[in-house]
Amino acid sequence: MPKPEEMPELTGALRREDVKKHVAAIHVSGKLSLLQRKLSNVLLLNAYDSLVTQSRHRINARTLCLMIGYNSNDMETLKTALRGLAETVAEWDMLDDKGRQEWGVSALLSYAKLKEGICEYAYSPALAEKLHDPKVFALINLNIQRRFTSGHALALYENCYRFVRTGSTGWWALDIFRRLMGVEDSAYYGTFKHLNAKIIKPAVAEVNKTSNILIEPEFRREGRAVSHVRFKIRENPQLAMFDIDDDEGVRAGAVYRALVGQGVSDRLARQWIAEYGEDYVAAKLALLEQASDVRNPARYLSAALRDDYRKPEPKPPAPEAVAAVEAQRAQEAAIMAIDAQDEQARAAERRERAWKLARVRDVAEARNPTQRDSDRRLFLSSLGDDLDREDFRRHGWASALNARAIFEFWEDLSPGLFDTSQD
Repeated sequence: MPKPEEMPELTGALRREDVKKHVAAIHVSGKLSLLQRKLSNVLLLNAYDSLVTQSRHRINARTLCLMIGYNSNDMETLKTALRGLAETVAEWDMLDDKGRQEWGVSALLSYAKLKEGICEYAYSPALAEKLHDPKVFALINLNIQRRFTSGHALALYENCYRFVRTGSTGWWALDIFRRLMGVEDSAYYGTFKHLNAKIIKPAVAEVNKTSNILIEPEFRREGRAVSHVRFKIRENPQLAMFDIDDDEGVRAGAVYRALVGQGVSDRLARQWIAEYGEDYVAAKLALLEQASDVRNPARYLSAALRDDYRKPEPKPPAPEAVAAVEAQRAQEAAIMAIDAQDEQARAAERRERAWKLARVRDVAEARNPTQRDSDRRLFLSSLGDDLDREDFRRHGWASALNARAIFEFWEDLSPGLFDTSQD
């Protein structure tokens, strides 16, 4: 398998047909952080096809980090996020096939572990059954979710998206809405004025700017006080501008057609290409063509991708051929030594930038909501280029395009922030 840092970002999202009636709902605590919410979606994507047939699921840990847009070397943060999912409660209240009411509760993950670079995890059998139900399952497009910079906005998007076919969420009492947003324990957000200004308006603005739906809040009053909220939903007519789903482009490719020709399902073929990259998958297809007595090509390819099958070692060449190769390699080595020095310098620069961005993220997240909002506004006002501002709105403090300006801003705001060792 290629190094995780070299893998392309996951841009193809899992698409499934919309259900006509939304008769079921699973509510997950809105207190999940943005990282945990993205992680939960990716884990479900990875496990979905085998949710009810396998009790455990596995994914490369560094690949998992890349799929949620996070530093693939920061295993401690991944551990913290997984711990949060295991401590988070999922609750359902729905009608079964016979029309009987069913209520249940389960940890979002029954367990998770990291071992030898692999993340292994499981859902409780009851929750797995509910998540696999097509009336419940509405996985978020991963390329869309990567664009969100606010956990509240992503939570609102997830809770609205499953109603896109009906056009409205229906009325939610404000205490229910606060729970979905994860602020039910905050006295500050018990006041509608604060809830609307700090949660509803910013979240609606980010959903409309970032995603494939447009939402509009409506409020209902009891007396003078606002008591309920609902969101009108419609598809975003500017969908093509977001370059959200490249499924058709993937399907037009030779690697996709070769996978399907070997009996691999449409969804699995797109997932493999998105996760591993076309070149890596093509290499394993070439191995399949050279292999003999392969009874199940799809199973062989799955193992080849996961375990990084390689071509068998060739027989030792003749002595004269070895001498010629060694002479050529000696000549190339001199050139490569110079290139290696340049690459080491570039790698050091990349590591330093990643470390500084992580420092900025940690310090920014530690500040209170008012400070964070003020920091973002102040930094945006310092950017003179529309492209720079747009990249920061999308990626926040992780904006690579604005890395130099971000470091200067935070060095001024918090002198000595980058003085500690990267190690």
